[in-house]
Amino acid sequence: MTELSESHDDPFAPHLAALVVLDDRGVVVGWNRRAQELLGHPDTAVIGRPAIEVLVDPRDLPAVTEAAAKCRRAGGWFGVLPLRHRDGQLVELGLRAHELSCGDRGREWFLAGALAGDVLEWQRDRAVLDGLYRQCPIGLVVHGPDQKILRVNRAIERFSGVPAADFRGMSTGRMLLSDDARKAVDRVRQVMQTGRPLVYSEQFVRLEQDPARERVALVSSFRMEDPSGRVLGVAEMIEDITDRHRAQRRLALLDQVGSRIGTTLDVAETARELAEVMVPHLADHASVDLLQAVTRGEEPTRAVAGPVVRLGTCSVGAQQPGPPHPEGAPVEFGPDTPQAGCLTEGRPVLEPVLPPDWVAAAGRQGAQAPDLGAHSLIVVPLAARGLVLGVMTLWRSRRPDAFETDDLTLAQELASRAAVAIDNARRFTQQQQTAFTLQSSLLPRAVPDQPAVEVALRYLPASAGPGLGGDWFDVIPLSGARVALVVGDVVGRGIHAAATMGRLRTAVHTLASLDLEPDEVLSRLDDLVNLLAVEQEAIGERPVGEQVVGATCLYAVYDPVSGRCSVARAGHPPPVVTAPDGQVALLDLPAGPPLGLGGLPFEARDIELAEGSLLSLYTNGVIGERHIDADVGLTKLCAALARPAGALERTCQAVVDALVPSRPRDDVVLLIARTRMLPPDSVASWRLPPEAASAGRARALASAKLTEWGLEHLSFTTELIASELITNVYRYAGGPATLRLIREQCLVCEVSDTSHTSPHLRHARTTDEGGRGLFLVAQMTDRWGTRYTREGKTVWTEQPLTGTPV
Repeated sequence: MTELSESHDDPFAPHLAALVVLDDRGVVVGWNRRAQELLGHPDTAVIGRPAIEVLVDPRDLPAVTEAAAKCRRAGGWFGVLPLRHRDGQLVELGLRAHELSCGDRGREWFLAGALAGDVLEWQRDRAVLDGLYRQCPIGLVVHGPDQKILRVNRAIERFSGVPAADFRGMSTGRMLLSDDARKAVDRVRQVMQTGRPLVYSEQFVRLEQDPARERVALVSSFRMEDPSGRVLGVAEMIEDITDRHRAQRRLALLDQVGSRIGTTLDVAETARELAEVMVPHLADHASVDLLQAVTRGEEPTRAVAGPVVRLGTCSVGAQQPGPPHPEGAPVEFGPDTPQAGCLTEGRPVLEPVLPPDWVAAAGRQGAQAPDLGAHSLIVVPLAARGLVLGVMTLWRSRRPDAFETDDLTLAQELASRAAVAIDNARRFTQQQQTAFTLQSSLLPRAVPDQPAVEVALRYLPASAGPGLGGDWFDVIPLSGARVALVVGDVVGRGIHAAATMGRLRTAVHTLASLDLEPDEVLSRLDDLVNLLAVEQEAIGERPVGEQVVGATCLYAVYDPVSGRCSVARAGHPPPVVTAPDGQVALLDLPAGPPLGLGGLPFEARDIELAEGSLLSLYTNGVIGERHIDADVGLTKLCAALARPAGALERTCQAVVDALVPSRPRDDVVLLIARTRMLPPDSVASWRLPPEAASAGRARALASAKLTEWGLEHLSFTTELIASELITNVYRYAGGPATLRLIREQCLVCEVSDTSHTSPHLRHARTTDEGGRGLFLVAQMTDRWGTRYTREGKTVWTEQPLTGTPV
């Protein structure tokens, strides 16, 4: 009786089983109610009768006899036999027989029976329970109400390396590291108190005896209760998912690399992103070193390791120093270092365990490992399209487990993906540098010194976005000491925009040399932009975002003699005028259509500028990015220009500091000109009537003024120039003429009339009596030309002041 299970599910339990007692001859001497229920015989019908006679069908007699013999030999028996019901049917029962010692009465046999189906189900349950403890690959831990471990299965034994028997009586979490143990205790306590099961709770289970080995388990917990509701403890199913966790972490890391790295097309930023992704997911410290040629956008030489620059570093913990060498610093790898070999051969290096003196070992000083107790190392090449661009070095110091082969495989995959992004950034850098070189070669190298204005300017190329823009500026000296100030912006970005900008700038120079009015200059530029668009359309060149469909431009001409400024704009932001007293205003100027629309007129406006006024020209990059309201940007610009900083250069820089971000997304051009006026005694002007005597009068006036200026050595040539030009007016224009001399960096002689007829330079024959005037003028001057105004034209000449007394 003592060996019978007391489980309420045990079909052989005394209150569930059919119980029969046989004497040594096989006669029934005991019969309970359950036996009567299963076989239909009341106790009065079977007690005192042989069991074989009442319960066994003759056809089953051999099997019963064999079972009885085995029972006698072994002192007990368990099996399934068919017994005869009272109504004659056979009932299969599972029987368990035990020998009972009855002293003087000899032996008796105690039989417990249950329906064979119930017995088989109970046996399966027992087999499942036994399998959970002996064969199940999922760990099982049973905790008592006092949170002591009652039992563990063999899977826990294999998982921990500790015999199952040693767990009995151990406190929950006793063998785990403190952080992991605390979480395990809290989980068991929560389930014990609330009765709510926890399913698939992820838990780190790092053992104190092997802290370097990272283990992760998936834990499901439930509370155990008896039929009365008494809490018996908590059972936990623990599945080792370390490999799965590592695989998921690696997949997440690969996904993070794909989504985070290479979005900026900046070599240095991409290297920093790679180092930051590695820590702490794979390493405690990471560095990314690229060949200097790569940082410059150049293609590295195959199989030749050149100078290296560290562009990306990252380390775990705020207090943990990172690898030596700050970002951007050059790095030297000794010839025997893993990094040097990786650069030249392109093969990865895995050193799971580094000796304590690894850093100090001969030939390894150049490796510059962080002095943080690094104990494991991985070096992988950053290779793309068959070229090694640099190396990535990973160290572990805080994490106790060493790098494994799987870690090396993951590092290679990550490095391979990042290398493609770095190479793309390198190619983009190369393209940008090409474009910047082209653009810088097309922009003015220096602003010419001239008397009309003092100029300060800033040109900042865009540091972000899909390419450089087409902003340009120019300061062009004109005849009569005047100056043209130009600012423009080509629609589109990239090399196409830069090339178009250069063509437009060349066109502006050509038009400026013709001394055209600002509105006429813009009209000619409009025709040119239309022509460029037609050319691109004809050859099918339609690069997205680079097709030139227009440009904006502002063209201003300032005359330091009169103080007048003539301005016209084609869709460009209006200039800002700062008066000498600090009053700031946007110039009220017709906007005009952008260049390239074709057929629409432009209108110029003349304004008077006091000496010392600031005329500020700029592009859209100054007044804000595209998402910022232009009015807000203009208000800020006016506010910045209302407080001139004295020196023009400081004023210019103050405006840039106040309005332009550190990494502008658009090109920035700011040109500030402070106006000057020529002294009255440096200009002389006379109006002469249309008569033959005016030529002599012009010679006398010019000679007298040059004597007054101390330029007597220029009298002969100047008298001849003035005489010839006045004579031409008399002969061909038929109206009054104006003679003007200007003394500045050169001597300017101008003759203006009301005719728009262009003078022509020709070579007279020896028999001709005239026609040599302009030829002589051209021979005696450095430069000469004709400019047209609404009132007529002006023929001007320039002579150097060489040898003039101070």
